Amino acid sequence: MRMRRSAPLQLHMTNKIDDLLTQLGTGRWNALHFFITGYCMGLTTYHALAAAFLTPHIDYTCITPVTGEEEGPSIHLGIAKDTGYRNGSRRDECTFVVENPSNGTYSEFPCSQWRFDNSTFSSTITSEFNLACDREHLRAWYQSIYMSGIFLGGLCCAFLADKYGRKRMIVFGLLVYVCLGLLASWLRNFSALLFCRFVMGVMMPFCGNIAYVLLIEVTEARLRPIMGVVAGLPWAFGILILAGTGYLIRSWRWLQFVSSVPGVALIPLLLFMDESPRWLAVAGYHDRALIVLRKAARWNGTTLPSDDVIMSISRECQDVETSSKPPKHQTVREKFRAATENFIILFRTTKLRKITAIMYMNYLVLNMVYYGLSLSGGNLSKDPYVFMALSGLMEIPAYSLTIPIVSRFGRRVPGVGSFLLSGLMLLSLIPTPKDYVITTMTLAMVGRVAISSAFQIVVFYSSELFPTEVRSRGISTSFMVGRIGSIVSPFITELLVIAFPWAPSLVFGATSIVAAVATLTLPETQGVALPDTVASLEERADRAYSKSPRAESTS
Repeated sequence: MRMRRSAPLQLHMTNKIDDLLTQLGTGRWNALHFFITGYCMGLTTYHALAAAFLTPHIDYTCITPVTGEEEGPSIHLGIAKDTGYRNGSRRDECTFVVENPSNGTYSEFPCSQWRFDNSTFSSTITSEFNLACDREHLRAWYQSIYMSGIFLGGLCCAFLADKYGRKRMIVFGLLVYVCLGLLASWLRNFSALLFCRFVMGVMMPFCGNIAYVLLIEVTEARLRPIMGVVAGLPWAFGILILAGTGYLIRSWRWLQFVSSVPGVALIPLLLFMDESPRWLAVAGYHDRALIVLRKAARWNGTTLPSDDVIMSISRECQDVETSSKPPKHQTVREKFRAATENFIILFRTTKLRKITAIMYMNYLVLNMVYYGLSLSGGNLSKDPYVFMALSGLMEIPAYSLTIPIVSRFGRRVPGVGSFLLSGLMLLSLIPTPKDYVITTMTLAMVGRVAISSAFQIVVFYSSELFPTEVRSRGISTSFMVGRIGSIVSPFITELLVIAFPWAPSLVFGATSIVAAVATLTLPETQGVALPDTVASLEERADRAYSKSPRAESTS
């Protein structure tokens, strides 16, 4: 539910809605929405991480006239023996040098065809579309363009979900997502494949983010923290399924098709999914909100107040939300000015500016390192399927242990510790020889579980650092900045590694440590009341500092 400036009044109305959900309880109706949300999360896992199997780096050999292909005039050509080129170098596979027997001169020609090593994959996008040499950067673009689509989709999905409803946008996004996923397995043009991939990225927030919002809005208050963590487990299980499916199906077209088909099975379940009663109340659809709540009560076997009481709460909720909204009739200039002011407010005061800057950096590092590690199976392991499966296993403790850890030790210390552990493990990969397979895998997996834990902690931490007045804007813009990290990460793991094999570990490790140091300067939020306004943030920061060991030792 979006947070507005009129926090006390809206909180009072939110409590009334929460009371209805508490009376509604948790039963079959909630289980249906959890299953749909989890299914959506698992479905999007494949398309977010499958680039590790679809566009991997594969060893390739230039096909020259000597190896059986006809090029140039019909004369005997031989590869030059003493021209400074060495067999196996990247230069050798992108160009070849031939000797003209008639005059003894040498000429260099670019390679136009390659023979790819299919010992691990029988068919990939890399080999089918010849993504080698000058076209090798397109492997990074295949992943990056999907993340660019998510960035754009994240900008508009929240607005459309608030305007047209959660269920309608989920259905729209899922239909487009599944259809394009199936279509991609038949496309024969790489540019069309990239465009399809981009649109799927745009649709991903409609399937995942809005489904998550709907799940939280139909869950009673006491279970929301648990549900927020448990809802991420299908992502971890999706990684495990991706590893198993990829191992069994080595052809990229069949893997794309088989991994997209399960989305078709979800479509009939959407008929039983209901719109969020919270959104219906805010949007003025009080009769529909009443129908949804009565249906939920029947499914859960519980009893709700009379229709008049429910309708009264629904109408009051709409009144509160309407009073906090900006005027409907605004010029383009006024809308642009309002949007600019909404962003600038995050940099209004010194402490809020500090929190915003550090959260922006943290989200960027989290996305960059997380997706960088997820797509580095070919660089860190000889078996990308085992690497992917172990990555999925590492997600489970990262999701399940976050709540008890932050409840016992606070937010700042576990966050700093997770960043620091991830950074140290990744930096340790630099001097580790590749022949030490077990050591390399252990360091990578510990770094993976640490950055996944940091992700969960920072999301939870940021929701308490930003005041209620700007919390929604602070978190949403942080996620947007974070997507820049996921857009950049494929170029680090696929292109930078060609020139400097140690560079990805250095970049990911160093930025994780920088994030740890920056997070250490933030206040602890455990046991401190959430600030409602930017002005109250000063008082909260002073209280947090007064409770710190440093303040006590000074006094």
